[in-house]
Amino acid sequence: MLYEWRRYLAAVIALAVAAVLVLSMTGMFMGVSKSFTATVDRSPGEVMILAPQAESLFSNNSGQPRRIIPKIYGNASVVEVQALNFNFAFWSNFPQEGQVAKAEGVQIVMVDPVPGAVTLPKDFGDDLVQALQEPYSVVVDQSSLNKLGVQLGDKAKINGLTVSVRGTTHTYPSMFNAMVFMSRQTGKLLSLLNEGQRVGPLIVKIRDPALAQQVTAELNATSEGHYKAWSRRDLSAASQKSMLKEGGISVMIGFAVIVGTFIGIVITWQTLQGAILANIKEFASLRALGVSMGALRLIVLELSLWVGLAGMLLAAAITAMVWVLGQSFGVPMDFPLFIDLPVAIALLAIALASGALSLGVLKKSQPADLLR
Repeated sequence: MLYEWRRYLAAVIALAVAAVLVLSMTGMFMGVSKSFTATVDRSPGEVMILAPQAESLFSNNSGQPRRIIPKIYGNASVVEVQALNFNFAFWSNFPQEGQVAKAEGVQIVMVDPVPGAVTLPKDFGDDLVQALQEPYSVVVDQSSLNKLGVQLGDKAKINGLTVSVRGTTHTYPSMFNAMVFMSRQTGKLLSLLNEGQRVGPLIVKIRDPALAQQVTAELNATSEGHYKAWSRRDLSAASQKSMLKEGGISVMIGFAVIVGTFIGIVITWQTLQGAILANIKEFASLRALGVSMGALRLIVLELSLWVGLAGMLLAAAITAMVWVLGQSFGVPMDFPLFIDLPVAIALLAIALASGALSLGVLKKSQPADLLR
């Protein structure tokens, strides 16, 4: 591997490409999921309340009765309960001379612009809080400015009503509908705030964040089937995993896994086979010295394992570059451990399978060939 690295480079690259193919695709979908749950993940609240049948944040479409809010306050650890108010709206800019007119669907996120409020993301500084306190002011992510055709300080229209871009964030990229933050009061002025009898997800702030799991269990014990409580961490993980269950997404990821596995096994197998053939006289010499065929097979399998480890390191480096590239273009990407570990294990399995397929070449390492 060290002195004849060129012989094994093709195998290392093939394994890395196979891993990056799967990681890039799953990372993109996981990033999309993370962008949708970003406001929940960064909220001061530690417990989420969803409808009883909901299995993730994405399966809460029916909402839940507003009357359950007083019941949540019945737990002694609960400090604040607020509904997360989301909506979709139509965005259009006021194009300047030489600027392209933009018309986009946007995701509206309504927050309470008060420091420490349960609906206000923890990474919103005082400048954004003050900006959101102004009527008809909005905050958008830096990566979405070009998509929406505006800059900081510009005016735009949401559902035909004029708003002003008073601030920008840097950690809320979105591949699809850009996130637009506004205060609950501005949402009401724009007729976007839901004040009906059913509310969306409820986020709960508790006295001691370390007791999130305990409070979650207590709330579920007293729910009487009217709601389901989740710790914020569990809900985020469940929402990401639910993304993999979507029909189209699972098909695409499954196709990437099949293609990546085929590429990895075939190229690695042929490369290892060629490397062994190139050193067949050395293997024949070892047999002449009394080394058993079983020991030679272990050498080949160990070699394939090292090829797999090298491919894993190269895949990690390329994936990091893909992540940086995605960030620069505003494409959210995330690589959770429940994706990374199976890919790493599969990579080593592919390398070992390729090594096992190459063991037949050792039969050509006959000591008698050294006399020719």
